[in-house]
Amino acid sequence: MKVSKLIVALISVGVIAGTAQAQELTGTLKKIKDTGTITLGVRDSSIPFSYLDDKQSYQGYSIDLCLRAATAVQKQLGMTSLNVKMVPVTSATRIPLISNGTIDLSCDSATNNIEREKVVSFAPTMYVTANRLLAKKSSHITKLEDMKGKTIVSTSGTSNLKQITELNADRNLGMNILAAKDHAEAFLMVETGRAVAFAMDDILLASLAANSKKPADYAITTEALSVEPYGIIERSGDLPFKKAVDTALINIYKSGEINKIYAKWFQSPIPPKGINLNVPMSAELKAVFAKPTDSGDPAAYAVVPEAQKQTSKKK
Repeated sequence: MKVSKLIVALISVGVIAGTAQAQELTGTLKKIKDTGTITLGVRDSSIPFSYLDDKQSYQGYSIDLCLRAATAVQKQLGMTSLNVKMVPVTSATRIPLISNGTIDLSCDSATNNIEREKVVSFAPTMYVTANRLLAKKSSHITKLEDMKGKTIVSTSGTSNLKQITELNADRNLGMNILAAKDHAEAFLMVETGRAVAFAMDDILLASLAANSKKPADYAITTEALSVEPYGIIERSGDLPFKKAVDTALINIYKSGEINKIYAKWFQSPIPPKGINLNVPMSAELKAVFAKPTDSGDPAAYAVVPEAQKQTSKKK
């Protein structure tokens, strides 16, 4: 009888412990556990980060990273299966959809900056790019000053559009600024002559030009207007979920697995046309993967030249 009571007591303790563990889940982790689904925000034309291929399937560098994070979350929650739902977003809708709980992660090409950090969180930086201009070579646009009095386009809801608007006023350029619904529409405006230049992150501009009808017709300015660290967007204040996602990505970065994923999207032929963007990993990005950060401060991405490092050591 005593043994039976002991068994019952142990079972009761186990049930209580299990219940307590279940109750510990909050926010997004609880939502995922209860619904068996994680919802990812994806883009139609952010090549090679998040886009639709010729088979109308979403894929890309950011999506690959999000799927690996989803697998880590599934394992942490002890789930035998996890349904991954993909919801199309734009630059203008992704943050509201994260904030209201419609999507759990935005897997695209989002710049992490101080202003956005006031309303959302970001996973450790996955790419570092810069805001530049794309124009037809025949336009002879080599820097922003060349756009004085001309029409420029950028994508609605992006930090690029805001920066161009501010620079237009600060430098008294008198540009006519247009806002496109997405990157594909903005590029089309330049292609058809409705805009002289498209202001956007250089890697996205390179991808759009490479996949266009006449890639050789376009040039991207060397002048960098900003530093743009990309990160997967997370809901603000949901620390347990952020920790789960961040830990998964940090493990990928530090294990070296990121090198294979990077090479797949930036140094290999990719759908839909089998074009190789041939973009080597920058020194800034290598530094980020060695020491992951989710900082939105551009200064956090400055790389000290090797010669300067050697000088410092000598001192």
